[in-house]
Amino acid sequence: MASPMRNRAVLTSRTCTRGLLSFLRRSGTNQESGEKEKTKATTKPKQFADCPPRVFSGIQPTGIPHIGNYVGAIRNWVDLQHKFDSILLCVVDLHSITVPQDPKELRQSIFDMAACLIACGIDPEKSILFQQSTVLQHAELAWVLGCQCTLPRLEHLPQWKEKSQKCKEPGLGLFTYPVLQAADILLYKATDVPVGEDQIHHIELTRHLARSFNRKYSLVFPHCKATIGDVAKIRSLRNPEAKMSKSEADPLSRIELNDTPDKIAEKIKKAITDCSSEVTYEPENRPGVANLIDIHMAFSGEFAETICEDAYLKAMDTGMFKTRVTEVVVETLKPISDTILRLQQDKGYLEKVLKNGQQQAEVIAEQTMREVREGLGLR
Repeated sequence: MASPMRNRAVLTSRTCTRGLLSFLRRSGTNQESGEKEKTKATTKPKQFADCPPRVFSGIQPTGIPHIGNYVGAIRNWVDLQHKFDSILLCVVDLHSITVPQDPKELRQSIFDMAACLIACGIDPEKSILFQQSTVLQHAELAWVLGCQCTLPRLEHLPQWKEKSQKCKEPGLGLFTYPVLQAADILLYKATDVPVGEDQIHHIELTRHLARSFNRKYSLVFPHCKATIGDVAKIRSLRNPEAKMSKSEADPLSRIELNDTPDKIAEKIKKAITDCSSEVTYEPENRPGVANLIDIHMAFSGEFAETICEDAYLKAMDTGMFKTRVTEVVVETLKPISDTILRLQQDKGYLEKVLKNGQQQAEVIAEQTMREVREGLGLR
């Protein structure tokens, strides 16, 4: 039979053991709780939704594209078809009406633009090619995003400052079109947006609006980034200080994709250069000649040094060099021009391509808008 002293020692030992285990459990629980709180404090909420890679870009149907549009945008889109599984290209007709348009000319320009894109290599089987205004969700999302945007944010955009100065009474559409542009991109949850340098601020606005909606309502929109090509900007043939533009009054200032070889030769022959006949690449001092070399580089793939060296070895003056530039440009544009002419005569095919593109775009757009409406409490 155990002694009373031995029983008290056993009880004391058991009590100490239970106390120690209880203490260790409390310490472990407190430590785990502290780690969870620390993790919670250091983990920031996601700003953007995770979405698969997708390209979106658009072009206004305001006349036939020129070679600046081709080397700066369209040719890049053709290459992207082989790098991305999902790419949407939009004829942004709603953007074009920020300034007055002739209805008949606009209607024709939409089909002409589709013809030009296909002729340049856009494959409707690989890219979703469609007309912006036929997908009604563009306008719906533009209104939603407009409610998230402030007047000062739009007033500080460089393009608004520039364009509003050229108008006596600039319209509201000109002021708010960056919001519509943001809606174009976010409606399809695009992750990659090929744009020119002048559109970088609008992509920043798009990210700002996406982040704002995601934070306030629901995590819907992904992070989108601008992708800029590495080709030189093509300048006006009549004013090499300015970029080539469809809106410039002088038609000799630009080479359009459907120009005939004779028309291309005429425009390059009349391109502004300078009093020196030597072919040198000096963009600051000789912008006219440098622009011709940039055009040669864009169409031949050669470097400026190689082009200038070849001109020197062949004793070319600027007049002879213009002939060489013409040959390089015509070699690329002639098959494109012929295809544009053929497609313009097949309106039924163009309508079919745009309709098919609309139907595919609508599926993606409506899915996005369902998420937006639910996030806002409209559904």
